[in-house]
Amino acid sequence: MSDDVVELRVHGAASASASQVLDVPQVEQVAGDRSGGFYRPRRDCSCSSGGRVTLEAYRWADLPSGTVVRTLSLVFLLPFMLANLAIWMRPASAGSDAMVRSLCRLLALTLTALYVLAFAGVTLDLIAWKCMGSPRCLAGRIWLSWLGGQPVGLRLAVLAMVPAAAIGLLWRASARPGRVFDAFRAPAEGVSGHRLGEIGQWEAEPLVGRLRSINVAAAFATLDVILLASRAATGASASTIVLAVVTGTVLASCVVLLCIPPLIDRAVDQRLDRITRTVRTVAVALTLVVTAHVLASTAPWSDGGGLPGYGSILTSLFVAQTTLLTALAAALLWRPDRRPGAIPLLGLGALVIAASAVSLAVAVSAELVYRVADFLDRDEPTGEGLASGLPPAFTWAIFGFLRTVLFTLVIAVPVILISRRRRLRAAAEIVACDYPDRPPGAATRLRQVQKAIARARITERLAPLTVVYACLAGIGTATTTVGLLELLPSESVQRYARVPGDLITFSIELGSWAIAAIILGLAVGGIFAYRTLEFRRHVGVLWDLGTFWPRAAHPFAPPCYAERAVPELTRRITYLVGRGNAVLLSAHSHGSVLAAATLLQLSPEVSSRVALLTHASPLRRLYARLFPAYVDDEVLQEVGVRVEWRWVNLWRDTDPIGGWIFSAHRTIVPVTADGPAATVDHRLRDPADVVPPPGDSVPPPIQGHRSYGSEPRYAEVAQALIERLRGPTGPGARPADPPPGQ
Repeated sequence: MSDDVVELRVHGAASASASQVLDVPQVEQVAGDRSGGFYRPRRDCSCSSGGRVTLEAYRWADLPSGTVVRTLSLVFLLPFMLANLAIWMRPASAGSDAMVRSLCRLLALTLTALYVLAFAGVTLDLIAWKCMGSPRCLAGRIWLSWLGGQPVGLRLAVLAMVPAAAIGLLWRASARPGRVFDAFRAPAEGVSGHRLGEIGQWEAEPLVGRLRSINVAAAFATLDVILLASRAATGASASTIVLAVVTGTVLASCVVLLCIPPLIDRAVDQRLDRITRTVRTVAVALTLVVTAHVLASTAPWSDGGGLPGYGSILTSLFVAQTTLLTALAAALLWRPDRRPGAIPLLGLGALVIAASAVSLAVAVSAELVYRVADFLDRDEPTGEGLASGLPPAFTWAIFGFLRTVLFTLVIAVPVILISRRRRLRAAAEIVACDYPDRPPGAATRLRQVQKAIARARITERLAPLTVVYACLAGIGTATTTVGLLELLPSESVQRYARVPGDLITFSIELGSWAIAAIILGLAVGGIFAYRTLEFRRHVGVLWDLGTFWPRAAHPFAPPCYAERAVPELTRRITYLVGRGNAVLLSAHSHGSVLAAATLLQLSPEVSSRVALLTHASPLRRLYARLFPAYVDDEVLQEVGVRVEWRWVNLWRDTDPIGGWIFSAHRTIVPVTADGPAATVDHRLRDPADVVPPPGDSVPPPIQGHRSYGSEPRYAEVAQALIERLRGPTGPGARPADPPPGQ
């Protein structure tokens, strides 16, 4: 058997180019395309990590982001991404699995309805109903005055095309081909039965197609409900009632389909596909009929106020979201995952993300309507313009969002400050062990290292804070239901809490501008995450975490990059092993998650020729906490068995994202693993020293989450794994012992 080895490097969220991954000046592409490709040093470049070792990099950086336009579009789809993420965060509890999946999909459906309601609030309520009936609002606005003075039905019918076009835009964007390459299909035999092994192998497109049809149908039906409610305000005709019944049937069909996971999750079912497409087609045709009905109806329209029925529909949606969040909390608490150590985020991970998605979507929708109303009002005195007539539910939404953020900050600041002393004390013990012989003049550098370790350990403190935020967000969403009573926050709080109404009004204005600042920050963040490597190092981690998972709850969520990356890696490794090479799979940060999913799909004949080197890996620290049904000790053990425990994981105490897999291997902490798993984790001291090396004037930098490729210890471990690949294989081959405390 050949002893040629290919060191295949898979980067993390922060990589910018293949040359940086390989640490060589010039590279050439040997497979793939610009979005995801395999690169090697140019043939005229004598670069290798040892004798008969070929360097190769898999660059997937553009799969989750790409161009600036796409990055910005993904930013504005953030609530949909969070809603999709929630379904993957459900605990590994068979008893509540179906119910949790149904509730997550129903919550995702309410976000689609809210998307339509926000656009309808701008076009139908503010512009068609209010502004076009006000000469003062139309004055000097040629782009609006052409419809001024026209019948109400005509104005509503024409401007209903805007939310319809918005639905069509999302429909078109989400219907882009999910696979633009010849996907590699893992062999039926030898593939892991664990859920993580389904990522990339599982064909998500049938489910996404059904979800797309259902959400598009619900979106058009929501628009129909708004138009029919406005038409029925002065008395419903027989045709209005018939159309309302058909619209209700469409919405009920969407809800029923989402509440049957065994049906909607089927891989191939052409009859079900036809049913969902039929529901979508009926909804689109129904919208055309309803629009024509509104246009042709000769019955008089109600006068003054807001668009009839709009406020009630909006508040009813908030009531539904509150009910679904409550039901989700009950489902997660009623049958939690009772396995030892399997209580990530107190067992409420799916609820935390779902509540965050709803809270963000509600806040952004309310802000969109308020900003447009403020623009149309011009210099209108406060309380007399279009904004004064907006549904109270929007005002409660902004007020609730501000309360949620402020109360979370009020709780977070003491938690961080109180934990700081404990984190600094733990960091001081680590520093004392790592640098026992403290040289003179190194006190300042030692304090810097201690603070870096303490900052990195704050990741574990974020879990309870996210639970607090989710609870407050749920309460904030629940308070929007007060809009059914037509009460404003300033009136209610002044009456029952004896707080001055002017203070509440000011807080609502502050909350509105805070939401606007968040939206602007997301947009700017989208640009800088694409253009700036350091910015993406922090923001990109969160984005890659969300877009790793296929669309299983909301079809308008950003595409999943793992659906391409995992099959490509599987195909490439199989090809290299088939050519007689052994493969050292070296994965940094989120690349280690791709590597783990890939190894679960390799046949035993291929995986027996593979070694794994992970560094800065979030597998245990983030993924096992956030996605307990997909990453747990069982699947990590299986990854080790598949590579016959030729696995080394490098990590640093200064890293806020990556960490140990099986055991920390600190001298101040007992070993928490036994058997071959105890040899996987190797802790690296960071920085290498606290004094400048000979010939230098500054001490080595604190690396944190940065790549390990330039570390001397990385080269040693990689060479040891390469020698094991060339030597005896199988369970009898002895793994390398981790250095004590290192």
